Amino acid sequence: LISSSPLIKAVTNVIPLTKMLQHFNVEEKCAETLKSENRNIQVIQDSVVALDSTSHLVYTQLGTVMKYKKLCICSGAIPKLIPSSNPFIIGIRDTESVKEFQEKVKSASRIVVVGNGGIATEIVYELIGVEIIWVIRDKHISATFIDPGASEFFQRHLLKIDGTEKIQSPSKRMKFTVNDSEQTENQVGAALGPDWHSKFDLKGTLKSGGNLKVEYNCEIKSIISPDNVKGKSNENLSWPVFVELTNNVIYGCDFIVSATGVLPNSHFEMKDNKTLISMLDGGIKVNDKMETNLVDVYAAGDVCSAGWEPAPHWFQMRLWTQARQMGMYAAKTMKASLNMEEVYQDFCFEMFTHVTKFFGYKVVLLGLFNGQTLTNEYEVLLRMTPNKEYIKLVMKNGRLQGAVLIGETDLEETCENLILDQLDLTQFGESLLDPDIDIEDYFD
Repeated sequence: LISSSPLIKAVTNVIPLTKMLQHFNVEEKCAETLKSENRNIQVIQDSVVALDSTSHLVYTQLGTVMKYKKLCICSGAIPKLIPSSNPFIIGIRDTESVKEFQEKVKSASRIVVVGNGGIATEIVYELIGVEIIWVIRDKHISATFIDPGASEFFQRHLLKIDGTEKIQSPSKRMKFTVNDSEQTENQVGAALGPDWHSKFDLKGTLKSGGNLKVEYNCEIKSIISPDNVKGKSNENLSWPVFVELTNNVIYGCDFIVSATGVLPNSHFEMKDNKTLISMLDGGIKVNDKMETNLVDVYAAGDVCSAGWEPAPHWFQMRLWTQARQMGMYAAKTMKASLNMEEVYQDFCFEMFTHVTKFFGYKVVLLGLFNGQTLTNEYEVLLRMTPNKEYIKLVMKNGRLQGAVLIGETDLEETCENLILDQLDLTQFGESLLDPDIDIEDYFD
């Protein structure tokens, strides 16, 4: 294992919720523990800078050259930052960037958060004692995962960000930290795992909870210095930096958080002048055995893009869930290749599954949960109980194609089976979500 960081992310406490859906913890561990627990593993703290696929060699930043039989590229992704070298912009991606964020928050009274995915959502929910301007280019919050209906379900929790209305649930994820002196400069850290915010004190300078203002359907137009904002805005000129949005509104703030997604970290020098074929999103193209176009070179996780014909209810999304699935499957296929054995694609690629938490609620996403690939040829069944649950079923031709389950619905297994089996549910119509009918009794 060649890792640029002394820390590795380890998946632990895997709890099966259904046949395909699993809840797990992501721990930070010292990379050396991997070596001590597995005698056949050697850990090298370094960065790969070049490959020679013809000679089966990797070249590292510190000048080491290593030969391999099989190589799996798991270099993850790097944050997409707002295009600017302004020192008041912080990108959130790994533990080190969150440490910088934590230090800046301590002296902040207003920040601008740009992005609408999981990390941006968690930042907005977890921060207290600071005014937040949340800039999103969508019509509703957390659009990466949820629809406008679910967004409305969460809205009341967003409006009460003083900490008193949060749903508190204990984190059972163990934490491991490494002394700062062990860190190296400019290294690419591993992506944040679930509950990343629980070990950081995310408090600003305001004694009250702080206000939230969401700016919808817009992006950052420009970053302006205090000297250049005079006459353009009525904002207090004492702010160290200003942002102008595409809706022409200008805000002053202490700093800007860029949480606008990631790009595959897929660029390596090729000593043999061969090319790793990439897809349009920048990810290294892999086939249904996680193989790249180069012999004996595999890729898994955020760095790769699925180049095979996907199952009807599966699609790629750069999440910890799929990174784990791809990594495990790549290990299987590499071993099978070494042993000249046949291997079949894992069942986990039959259907998209993901479980997470937003605003303190359990969120389960199954199949084509937002109608992905259905080209609007579907109908939606909804049931919402304020402050308790939100259930959305995506139906096409009387068959369940996807589901969003928020709260303790206990419908994960039933919905999973209905999606996989493609049973005709036409006879139930809208009564499928009738609260007086327990659909588990019908389909378990």
